[in-house]
Amino acid sequence: MLLIHGAGSSRLTWPAELRRLPNTAVYTLDLPGHGRSQPQGRQTVAGYAQDVLDFIEALSLENVFVLGHSMGGAIAQQVGLAAPPAVAGLILLGTGAKLSVSPQILVALEEDFETAVDLLNQYYWGSQPNDPLKAANRQSMLACLPEVMLGDFVACNQFDLRQELPHIALPTLVISSQNDQMTPPKFGQYLAEQLPNAQFALMAEVGHMMMLEAPAEVARLVQNFLLLATSSC
Repeated sequence: MLLIHGAGSSRLTWPAELRRLPNTAVYTLDLPGHGRSQPQGRQTVAGYAQDVLDFIEALSLENVFVLGHSMGGAIAQQVGLAAPPAVAGLILLGTGAKLSVSPQILVALEEDFETAVDLLNQYYWGSQPNDPLKAANRQSMLACLPEVMLGDFVACNQFDLRQELPHIALPTLVISSQNDQMTPPKFGQYLAEQLPNAQFALMAEVGHMMMLEAPAEVARLVQNFLLLATSSC
């Protein structure tokens, strides 16, 4: 399984419950310009998707399930559209087929990076936010170069794969959260309805960062999907 993080994030966003799934080799990729990967970041989802495809080819990976969160979910859809033989399925977490970004966020990222981070971090959590998690996520976001995060959100704002969804035939699990203020559940429901081979799971109480707020539940959903998808191959 290959984990693809969201905008302005890194491999560090993934909890141990997903990184250590039983009977699964898990790779946590830092996209270009993020974490330990070298600049520059991309400004299109398709550009990041090509990086993921190159990574899979360079490591000669096989039977890969691509799990993406938010922008990472958009990247996973783009990878699925390319339909490389090595990719066996997709897991789309807190994402959509179109990811419009508020102009307020784009302006803030250009003019006042720290304020933009605080604005985003305010909307990432569910009905009972965990303050230490929020603080840790804020520090992680601030570690991203401002121009890289801006490029990520520009990429999200331009992303629209709605017309292409019927062509993504891979087995897919879509997970949304009831209290996600960034990518509401209707985004995930639409994905699951339009993708030919998808199932939908809705989580309660947690928000956009569902894998950090409820890591055990997300891992359970992912593991059950992997078991089902691999047994039917």
